Amino acid sequence: MRGSDERSGSLFSYVDLETRVRSDHPLRTIREIANAALSELTTEFAALYPPRLGRPSIAPERLLRAMLLQAFYGLRSERQLMERMEFDLLFRWFVGLGVDDPAWDHSSFSKNRDRLLEGEIAAKFLAAVVAQPKVKRLLSSDHFSVDGTLLEAWASIKSFRRKDGGDNDAAGPGRNAERNFHKDKRSNETHRSITDPEARLYKKGDGQPAKLCYMGHVLMENSNGLAVGGLATLATGVAEREAALVLIDRTRGSHRITLGADKAYDVADFVTALRGRSVSPHIAIDGHVRVTGKPRKTEVDRRVTRHAGYALSQRCRKRIEEVFGWIKASAGLAKVKLRGRARVDAAFTLALAAYNLIRLPRLLARPA
Repeated sequence: MRGSDERSGSLFSYVDLETRVRSDHPLRTIREIANAALSELTTEFAALYPPRLGRPSIAPERLLRAMLLQAFYGLRSERQLMERMEFDLLFRWFVGLGVDDPAWDHSSFSKNRDRLLEGEIAAKFLAAVVAQPKVKRLLSSDHFSVDGTLLEAWASIKSFRRKDGGDNDAAGPGRNAERNFHKDKRSNETHRSITDPEARLYKKGDGQPAKLCYMGHVLMENSNGLAVGGLATLATGVAEREAALVLIDRTRGSHRITLGADKAYDVADFVTALRGRSVSPHIAIDGHVRVTGKPRKTEVDRRVTRHAGYALSQRCRKRIEEVFGWIKASAGLAKVKLRGRARVDAAFTLALAAYNLIRLPRLLARPA
């Protein structure tokens, strides 16, 4: 007999979200680790939300879980996330909403998210994730890699104007008026973006276009390629090396470690700083030929390259590109939709935590 296409409403809902999510779903493992990390941030949450002050906000734990879902599924905006939250039972279960609980308004979600990002919660959440006993046994404590990548700022190149206001064009029709900067020499010393003043005009290498951007930096352990530290900085020629030292100081203990990196880190001051920290510089040799015809002198000598571990570090360090590829292609950070270095730093660090979490179900399922 043919079934009916009529839909009848029901007075009561008997849907149990826990039974609707299959037992082997990867989000179950991710939620368990995320909840354990969130429970360690109770003191930080209490400082951000003073008791008996104003109306109750969105619970920060639910807010962070929703932000993780946005990174996992590559949702472009908070509006799209809230629309998905309205009908997707999996999303409701992961965040902690009941079937009959209303989804939040996207503008309220954005305001609460900004408040959370300003409290350096993202960096503390990443540290809490990698500190979980299940995760910690997957990490190497001796061998690391570091690298940086450009994060395009949420600002148009048309917004890059002279600081003295001497190149303001006449207002044209529409919001995106014509801007004539032909033969205009622009630099970060004389110009600044009026949309995002902290963004810097920068290009990664010769033959590439200069863009308004920030720079994201990752410290990766070499055992399974998980991110153990990260931050976003202004885009400058020395930012990669300065950020690498900051990340090492945050992570390393008192024993000697190795650090793999590409040839951009083959600089005398940086190598000297690493050796002063008991870090073996497993850095790719920058042997390009200068305009004078002489090869550039490298700071990585035979004390390092003669060991078999140097070649192993050079192979492992390239896995850090997988981290950058995921956070840009899947988590949506190819062009950051936030303005200001602090907020970009928080979004970048949270994306690193999401990258670790998305890989953990498979890593934990492997036999020991």
